[in-house]
Order: sequence, then C-alpha cells, then structure tokens
Amino acid sequence: MDNIRNGRFKTGMTDEAAVYTSSLEADKLLFEADIKTNFAHTSMLKHEGIIDEEIADRILCALDNLKDEGYGALVFDPSVEDVHMAIENYVTSKIGPEAGFMHTAKSRNDQVACDVRLVLREKIAEIQIGILEFMEGLVEMAGEHLEDVFIGFTHLQHAQPITIAHHLMAHVQALKRDYERFADTYKRVNLNPLGSAAMATTSFPINRQLTTDLLGFDAYLENSMDGVSARDFISEAVFDMVCLCTTLSKICEELVLWSTYEFGVIEMADEYSSTSSIMPQKKNPDVAELARGKCAIVNGELVTILTILKAIAYTYNRDLQEITPHLWNSIKVTQDTLSIVTKMMLSVEFDVDRCAELAGKNFATATDLADIMVREKSIPFRTAHKIVGRIVNEATANDMAEEDITSKFIDEISLNLGFDELNLDDEIIQKALNPRENVRIRAVAGGPAPEMVEIARDNIKEFLDVEFEKKGI
Repeated sequence: MDNIRNGRFKTGMTDEAAVYTSSLEADKLLFEADIKTNFAHTSMLKHEGIIDEEIADRILCALDNLKDEGYGALVFDPSVEDVHMAIENYVTSKIGPEAGFMHTAKSRNDQVACDVRLVLREKIAEIQIGILEFMEGLVEMAGEHLEDVFIGFTHLQHAQPITIAHHLMAHVQALKRDYERFADTYKRVNLNPLGSAAMATTSFPINRQLTTDLLGFDAYLENSMDGVSARDFISEAVFDMVCLCTTLSKICEELVLWSTYEFGVIEMADEYSSTSSIMPQKKNPDVAELARGKCAIVNGELVTILTILKAIAYTYNRDLQEITPHLWNSIKVTQDTLSIVTKMMLSVEFDVDRCAELAGKNFATATDLADIMVREKSIPFRTAHKIVGRIVNEATANDMAEEDITSKFIDEISLNLGFDELNLDDEIIQKALNPRENVRIRAVAGGPAPEMVEIARDNIKEFLDVEFEKKGI
C-alpha cells in the first residue's frame, strides 16, 4: 500500500530509512489509545458538523471493528512508519478514501501526544494499585510483630531498639510518598493536547472541550505549541518510578543483608532463592539481588529521557519519538519489580528470637541510660553523653554485658571523668538498659512503642480504604 502522505515527494523512503525511522515496535502499547483518540476526534468532527455524519459513522464503525479484531488486524510494510498510519490504512481499506476525513483538523503530532498521555495515565493507576496492595500487606505483617523487638541501625551499626513492626511501617510511609507522587503527576499527565494539530491548531471550528470530556481528561492544554512538544510529564512520571524503585531497592538490600548468617534475622522463601552450582549448602537471595539491580535500569532511562529533551527547540521534533521506548521500558521494569518485591517481602519469615537478641547487644540502649541520668540527676545531656560513652568503652574493653553495669561502676566512671557520683538505683539502670522497656517508653508520636505503631497502622488503614475506594477496588 502506498504511503498515505506521499503527495509531497517523487519517491518514497528507502526500506532501510523506513525501518530506521519506524516506531512500530514501541507503538504497540498505543494501539487502543490511538483508536480512542481517533474515535473521540471523529465524534467531535461529526458533532460540530465539520465532516458529513454518514462518513463519520462509517469511520467510527471501522474503528469499532478494529478494536474488536485487535492489533493483529493491522497490515504493516516498510511504508508504514507507525501504528497511527497502520490504523488509518485499516480504516481506508474498509471504507475507501473517505477515511481521510478522520485526519481533518488533526496532526500526527497532537495525536501521538494524546495517545501517550492516555496510556501513561492508565499505567500510573496500575502502579498506584500495586503500591497500595504492597502497603496493605506490610501493614498486616507489622500487626503480627507489634511486640517483637528488633535493632535499628544508623551507618549500618547498631543504634537503638525498635520493633519489627516499626521497621516495616517505615517502608509503608516511604511507599505512601511514592503513591502520592504519582497522584500529583497524574494531574499533569491527564491534560488534553488534541486540537493542537501540528503546532498552531486549525482553522476548523473544533470543540476541544468535547474531546477533553470524551477522553476523560481534566482539561485541555491551552498553548498548542506546548501541547505537541511537552514531554516533561513523561520525565516526571519516570522520576516517580525512580523514587519507587529506590524504595524497592532499599527493601531488597535489607533482605539480602538480613538473610545472611551474620544477621540471621529472616528466612527467605525458597520460591525467591537459589542455590550455588557448586556449593550445595547455599541459599542465595537471587531475586532480591536481581530486583536491586533492575531498579538501576529506570534511573538510566530517566537520564536518557532528560538528555533527549534538554536540547530540543519548540515545538515537535522527531527526537521525541525516541522517548517513548524508554518510558515503556521504565513502566515494565517498575511494574515487574513492584510485583515481585511485594510477593517476596510478604513471604519473609522473621526470626523473632534472633531479632530480640540483636536488640539487647552492643549497648543499643545506651541513649536511655544517658536520658535517665538527665531525668534523675538533672545533669546536662552532654555530660551524661560523655559518661555513658566512657561506660560503653570500658565495658566493651572488659567484655562486660548490659547486666554487668551497676551504680558503683557508673560512679567510678563519673569520678574518673571529673564529675560527681550519680548514685543511681541499680533497678533503674537495668530498666533503662532493657530493650523491651526501652521501646515501651518511647510512646511518642511516630515512635516504636507498640501503641504508637498501632496508631500509625490505623492511620494507614484509613488512607488505604479511601484510596482503594477511589480506584474502585
């Protein structure tokens, strides 16, 4: 079939040039969106009396038939450079040259921009649902470990006691922000460029509000040059995917660490592990490692998109065609990784005894011992900090455990540093150094005390209920 736009030239492209400029492989995701765009535009042309009603109806009928027949009904040859041309060729094959009226007051430029926005908003909604489901699973898992103490880390060193639930809920909060970023980006994706035509609209009296309503956009873009060339909504969406993948990668990093013999905190499910080809005793966290690595792909796609965009003048340039494959790949990697990390994380089994053991080691409760000195003896925190630092130093050097710390030992350290004796009660000292008690007394909003984590869980549950309802789930 001859190229429907070959009137300007004496000869067509060479096969090599046609293949090189083709976007067919990346356009497959645009198939249904392009039908919707053409259907809405043709319906508007009919409604406004711009084209004959009977011709419009034949076009609309052909588009309906194509939607039913699917992508396989399209015919491709070297002259067909993209899915939009293939669809127009299909309609032409069904009703003849009158199919050309479908392109009245419309350019490939605003058509492509519209299609991409239609697909991306659907993918954002799908990703958001995946995030909500992951959050829901983590909230339930946290409910099973409200009282199970664990060790929190800073600089990957033992810091302070927390609970398993508190740690899980930290990831929930990060996922909530990821979700909200997509929600904010959606507002800038869901804007209608259709009607911008090539870059300066059209002399036909089109009704842009009608196509906006038919396609479910929130509003139409008010500058036609911006309408055909804007792709910042893509870079913003991919940035949101980078943020989400960063959250997922951090979870994977913890799973890899926690499953080691040295940590011994979790047992990875067999379904997400492998063994060595030579060492039969090994249980490797392969899926977590691969997910951690695949997250970097989305970072690279974002940089590629930004690099393409940074030196393009207004308005449409063919370079923009090269952005969509990187968008689709970002979406695929993000969705695949979100799905597998969700299932993998929620299948993890915690060794609560090992978690409790770690929480009681390495003087992770030392901060509370300093707090006790401040509360009981009204000494400056920096003085208490210095005393406790020396206590830990001496205790570690002498292989002492938390239960070996007595009032007498503390007074010796204090005097040695040039301070007064503190005369703390031994029972108060041991209470301060007990990890469970340490967690219990942190009943501050956002803290690890079980009742505070339960409040946080309830708040997230309310959030999930509202958002699932918005999504119709």
